[in-house]
Amino acid sequence: MSPTTAKPNALIWLLLSAIVIGLDQWTKAWVLASLPEYTAVPVIEGFWNWFRTYNTGAAFSFLSGAGGWQIWFFTALAIGICGLLTFWLGRTPRGDWRQALPYSLVIGGALGNVVDRLIHGHVIDFVQWYWRDHYWPAFNLADSAIVAGAVGIALFGLFEGKRNKPAKA
Repeated sequence: MSPTTAKPNALIWLLLSAIVIGLDQWTKAWVLASLPEYTAVPVIEGFWNWFRTYNTGAAFSFLSGAGGWQIWFFTALAIGICGLLTFWLGRTPRGDWRQALPYSLVIGGALGNVVDRLIHGHVIDFVQWYWRDHYWPAFNLADSAIVAGAVGIALFGLFEGKRNKPAKA
């Protein structure tokens, strides 16, 4: 390969981001059409409910009562992070799935929630996990993709660092 020939980058992984956005919006449309507001619908008794609720903030309802400006702040933040991750995808070799997969998941999840904020003014959450009287904050498919992507970035980054570390003589 000549020095002027570029290797294919990982931007094709944005198709996964688009799939995450599509699945996220499809599940939220189902929730809006099928689930009553603020009413637990048991899936696995004692552990998991469908529970339609709304979040005007970020993770764990951070800044949810801030008066409305936070919707624009979190939208801008998500778009900025997605722009940065897309830039990094463009610099990532196409076959480097350890880097491309988590970036794509975070991009898809973040943009899925941005769609909600722009259309509804809040994020639609509907998965509720609990144990006895202890409830995890409700979440959605986009949130799951963001968490899986962030864990992947952290874990693969940690293992990549160990793999590239020179052996001691």
